[in-house]
Amino acid sequence: MKKIMNEPGDIVEEMLEGIVKSYPELVHRVEDSRVIAKNQLNEQVGLVSGGGSGHEPAHAGFVGDGMLSAAVLGDVFTSPTPDQIQLAIKEADQGQGVLLIIKNYTGDILNFEMAKELAAMDEIDVEEVVVDDDIAVENSTYTAGKRGVAGTILVHKILGDAAKNGASLTQLKELGERVVAATKTIGVALRAATVPEVGKPGFDLNEDEIEYGVGIHGEPGYRREKLQPSKLLAKELVTKILSEYTEKPKEVGVLVNGMGGTPLMEQFVFMNDVLTLLNEEQVDVTFHKVGDLMTSLDMQGLSLTMVDLTETTWKEALTSHVETIAW
Repeated sequence: MKKIMNEPGDIVEEMLEGIVKSYPELVHRVEDSRVIAKNQLNEQVGLVSGGGSGHEPAHAGFVGDGMLSAAVLGDVFTSPTPDQIQLAIKEADQGQGVLLIIKNYTGDILNFEMAKELAAMDEIDVEEVVVDDDIAVENSTYTAGKRGVAGTILVHKILGDAAKNGASLTQLKELGERVVAATKTIGVALRAATVPEVGKPGFDLNEDEIEYGVGIHGEPGYRREKLQPSKLLAKELVTKILSEYTEKPKEVGVLVNGMGGTPLMEQFVFMNDVLTLLNEEQVDVTFHKVGDLMTSLDMQGLSLTMVDLTETTWKEALTSHVETIAW
């Protein structure tokens, strides 16, 4: 294992310090916590997300004006604790309530909901939106139902825009549930991630193998086969995602997300193939995003996310200006 670090057990703490020292004009760390919050809290509903570390820039990279109010980080691939999430809720609350955006993993659901109960004792109104955009498998490792993956970032963006423009807590919850229902993701892995404190890849793939549908913590996918050209990878993922919609969307937003170890060159090759296929399907792509947004440490691979933008104003929300580290 080769990693740029000091002690494996200190990597999350040192990463948090590095984030706030690198971007002091945007974010700060709540004292004695693993909460990263934006410096200027507006009078709006607060948005809080988070999860295990190892998915950088998610989630701290999306804290700022127009997106999240605060993010709370756990250990690598481990949910943050309820008391830490409660601190994030308190930091984000400006008197209009707080919405929790939770990826659908059992530990995250339990701990965020426990924090919600603790916040109620502080008389803070809290609602939640659970993101389950991964259509590859259901009831996988750590998950009851579908997993929450890269589509979570689009939920952050659309809800962040709505919150900034004065949407109420009830309106944000309803909007979030509609966005989640319209968002579909599948990933593909070429090589597994290596957790610093474990020191070896989380699963084995031969040099000529890939796995379709792998999760962001290395959870199993739905098929393993020989490496395919980008055009065939794109065909598999595009076809599978479009088949999940009751009616084929007329207009979509597309996110090609790197898993941490895939060069941008390869991500752009893949996006080119995706856009060619969607053009053949007569699906209009009006929003595009490429890059490492929801990673899995150093995993080689990528994911494809589509959000149905037909008859919505979400394109405007996705393209509105924000001040964050990573968007």
